[in-house]
Amino acid sequence: MGDKKFDVVVYGATGYTGKLVVDYMVSNYGKAENLKWAIAGRSEAKLKSVKEAFKLSESIEAIVVDSNDQDSVDSMVEQSKCILTTVGPYQLYGSNILKACAEIGTDYVDLCGEPAWMHQMIQEHDQKAKDSGARIVFSCGFDSIPFDLGVYLVQRKAEATQGSPAKNVRGRVRAMNGEFSGGTAASLTATMASLKKKPELIEVLGNPFSLANGFQGPQQPNDSKPIFDEKLETWVSPFFMAPINTKNIHRSNALLNHAYGQDFCYNEMWIQGPGDSGKAAAEAIAGANPLADAPEPGEGPSKESRENGNYDVLFCADLDDDSVLSISVAGDMDPGYGSTSKMIAESALCLLQDCTELEGGIYTPAASMGEALISRLEANAGLTFNEES
Repeated sequence: MGDKKFDVVVYGATGYTGKLVVDYMVSNYGKAENLKWAIAGRSEAKLKSVKEAFKLSESIEAIVVDSNDQDSVDSMVEQSKCILTTVGPYQLYGSNILKACAEIGTDYVDLCGEPAWMHQMIQEHDQKAKDSGARIVFSCGFDSIPFDLGVYLVQRKAEATQGSPAKNVRGRVRAMNGEFSGGTAASLTATMASLKKKPELIEVLGNPFSLANGFQGPQQPNDSKPIFDEKLETWVSPFFMAPINTKNIHRSNALLNHAYGQDFCYNEMWIQGPGDSGKAAAEAIAGANPLADAPEPGEGPSKESRENGNYDVLFCADLDDDSVLSISVAGDMDPGYGSTSKMIAESALCLLQDCTELEGGIYTPAASMGEALISRLEANAGLTFNEES
């Protein structure tokens, strides 16, 4: 890919999250002479306003692209080593871009949390990506990087501690402050609409192993209702992002040649506290719609709200001697926007700069970038990965 005009093209640069990615790129890599990047979107006028708002240099080009026009998409993809796309729902606006990347051999990162579409894209394009050398990585935002890398890291530490991976890992969200993503809500709406047309997708959505390349593992713990976590001595409630995170984690295990074991179990829930108050909170959360107040796609929280946000997730590996090995993954901004925009930018650069030997295919963050991405996120993106006693 050495003869491409651009290293990275940020597609969706005129949208809310896209602008955050542009801001991050300018702030952190605006003076990097060895990085050539561009912005892309549907509206020439909006792209011009983004260039003016962020005082982008003339060297950062603006490319007008219509995702429904395959020739337009192909032209963009042919010019770039990596496409970073924030334009969702991906099942509505992503298929042509991913298809072009897989066929042309261009790397691709997105923020997708739509397992039915991901399943379809893997079936249709994984072999093409392997043949062309394209490295395609889904879910490079809050879904699912902190969770995917958290399990990856705690299993690495379990292996180092006892010589084998833990058979059971519990993901526990301890803190999450910030507005939910409007894009997440729009993706859920689009998925529900697709179910009406293709009811067979219900099986894909309900199976935690539906992205695991045909592997079907053991019965997984039930995370659909409040329970009392005996080892942490706290009530936990269902976590609305568990369905996509769990599928990505089991896909990582499959892609890593079952480094977590073929009998690996994982569940992901939200800590609500001990006692009667914790139980009441867990039951209230279980009955609520977490996306009810999400902003519209293209909208989002204020800069102050993003900067005041944060998250903290605990990963507990149950070891063979009944002890528990725990690590935490924390972020310094709101999960859905501020931290997500940093994570996807670093994912694109990690693929290009740190994972040059990675072969083509459709990946998860952990299976494609692993330790290299952890190092980047700690150094640049405000994430911390810590072992806890």
